[in-house]
Formats: sequence, C-alpha cells, structure tokens
Amino acid sequence: MTKQKEPIWLKIVRIALACVFLYSGFTKAIDPVATGITFDEYFTSFGMSFMHPLSMFFAFCMTAAEFTLGFMMLFRIKIRFTAWCYLLFMVFFFFLTLWLAIAEHLEVNYGYNFGVVRDCGCFGQAVHLSNKETFLKNVVIMIPTLIVFFKRKSIPDIRLTELGQWCFAAIGAMLVFGLQAYCFRHLPIIDYSNWKVGEDVAQNFIDKPAVQDIAFIYRNTADGNLVTLSEDELMTIGDEQPDFYDTYEYVDRKDSIISEFERAPHEGFNMLDSTGSDMAMEIFLSEEPAYIFFMHNLDETNIKGIQSEEFKHIVNQCLENGITVVGVSNSDEETIRNFRQNNNIPFPIYENHIDPIKGPFMVRDAVRSNPGLIIIQGGVVKGKYNWRDFGKVKTDN
Repeated sequence: MTKQKEPIWLKIVRIALACVFLYSGFTKAIDPVATGITFDEYFTSFGMSFMHPLSMFFAFCMTAAEFTLGFMMLFRIKIRFTAWCYLLFMVFFFFLTLWLAIAEHLEVNYGYNFGVVRDCGCFGQAVHLSNKETFLKNVVIMIPTLIVFFKRKSIPDIRLTELGQWCFAAIGAMLVFGLQAYCFRHLPIIDYSNWKVGEDVAQNFIDKPAVQDIAFIYRNTADGNLVTLSEDELMTIGDEQPDFYDTYEYVDRKDSIISEFERAPHEGFNMLDSTGSDMAMEIFLSEEPAYIFFMHNLDETNIKGIQSEEFKHIVNQCLENGITVVGVSNSDEETIRNFRQNNNIPFPIYENHIDPIKGPFMVRDAVRSNPGLIIIQGGVVKGKYNWRDFGKVKTDN
C-alpha cells in the first residue's frame, strides 16, 4: 500500500495555520489574568455579569484548547478531528467578531451604546487590535482553515496508534496548562505591559510640567545701568552684595518658555493623598528607590499576601532604612482607611481614582498580582513581584 503524502503547498498552509493558533495561545497563556479580565469584559458587554466568577476558568480552558489545537495541527495529530475543531472555532469567532465590528462602528459613528469590548485580546497583551482589525484578521485566517478542512483527507495523521496520538496531544495540553499555572502564580514570563522591568514609567505616566526661565531686571539708581538676574541669582544677591537693594530698583520681569507642558502618553495615573495632592511625580522622579505595593481593589486583595512574613519583612526593612514604601489602590479613601486600620498597614496607601466601568485600570494592569510590588528608582522599574515571590525581594538601598 502506497504511503499517503501531503502536498508541499498544503503542508505550508497547515504549518502556518498551526503557528497562528500556537502564537495566539502562547500570548494568552503567559498572561492568564489578562485573559480572565477579557472574559470579564465580554460577560459584562453581553449582560452576563453573573458569569464573572467563571472568567478565569474559561480563560484557562479556551487558551489550552487554542494552543492544543495548534499543537495537534502542527504535528498532524488526529487531523480530521482537528480540522473540524478549527472550523467550528473559527466560525464562532468569525461571527462574534463580525458583530463586534458592526457594534463598534455603530457606537463610534451613530451614537449607539452596546458596551462593546474594544480589544478582543486575541493575541493577549502582545498585539492590540480593534474589532474591525480583528474581524479582518479572522477573514484571512478563515481561508487556510477552509483549505485544511476540505483537504483534510489529503493530510496523513502522524504515525502513532490512536492512544499514542491522544497521549501526544495531552503533552501539548499539559505544557500550556503548566505555563498558565506558573504565570498565574507568579508573573508573565514575557511582560508586554508598560510597567515591565527597565521601562521608564515616569515618561509614560507622569505629565511634564512647562519649564520657564524667569529673568528679573533691576536698574542702578546712580548711573541707570540695567542688571538682569535669574531666580537663583536673585536668591543669593543679597549675600553677595549686601547693599544691592539700596543701590538698585526693580524695573521688570520677563518670562520665557523653555519647554511646553507635555501630557503623558498614558493619562489617568495618579497617587492622591487624603488632601488630594498627587504624590506620583515626587515618588517616581526620586533618585532613591521607592517600593510601591499595587492593590487595585482592596476588597479583593489577598490577605495572605499582606499578612505574610515576607511582606512584613520588606515593609520593616524599608522603614528602618529610610526607604520610601507606599501603596496605591483604586479603592476609595474610606475603604483605604479601614483597610489600613484592620491590617495594621504602617505606610500610606494613595488613591488612584477611576471610573469602575471604563477605567483606565492602570493599577490593575501594572502587575498581575493583588498585592503586587513594583520597585521604581529614577522613574525606571527596577523590580516587579507577585506576592508569592516577596521572599525574593532585596531591600538594600
């Protein structure tokens, strides 16, 4: 019996299709919390908020299914079954993204309000696509999906027994489940956020105030000569020339703009104290390290994290060594006050006030942990930790 051979062109199509699913599954798997948040948004958009407790479960399962299908397609495992699954998968998302693209168009151009999700999360946080771009992407992917489906009988299965093929597929599933579990318990192994280690978050999130030069003009009362002084010079002129104000009179002041006010690329991040003062600029731009605990929703903060010996050690070491240690949360001032009292938190927790529906959810998205720790020095992220990894934190100044 002649061995069935897969045409080269079909092999290229199949491998390309497998790589799309593998990449999509991988980018979701390394940040399962973000995928769970996306499910939350979809459930809210479709009026299914009661499903929120299951968001992480669906996130894990869908990501595992997508990656495993790509794995099976790549290695020709149960190819007829896999081709059917691909088709069903793509048909569902084809029509879902078609509706999302239409709904977004109606919202933007005609004032409708469907509460549509604006970022599908198809490639996790690695690639952001609008709903229109997502639909067009699915149109493109549907073409090789249909080719593989109709040519599925021309693609031989891998040379393994029935049980062997399912065991091989299980390896792919275990790989992606294991990756998701690790990244869920720690942090994404590849960080696509604007808060990754080495990122200049001051440049990303802090407005740059206008810089102006102020010149003060004085006239000598004896000979009429004019003298121009800067702010710094004016502060010290009295020490250098004790009789300056007796011999010179103020004439005018000239202001010149050196650099205009610049809005931060990502607006909405602040750290407000109880008086409403924003402490973010002072903390971010300090040349000394600042240990910032991110707790986006204090009602959901893992109490084990803030009651752990590792957490207490970090806080105590910072306080003893004069290192800045603070917290930031999206919860309101009263909730913050009660939380500090109930949990004996010795450092201030600043408020980042947001719309609970629309965000922006910068505190939540900064670190995939509640609580999570980010160390910032000179505006740059020096370290980032899940609460389970607080034992790895160094507090050497």
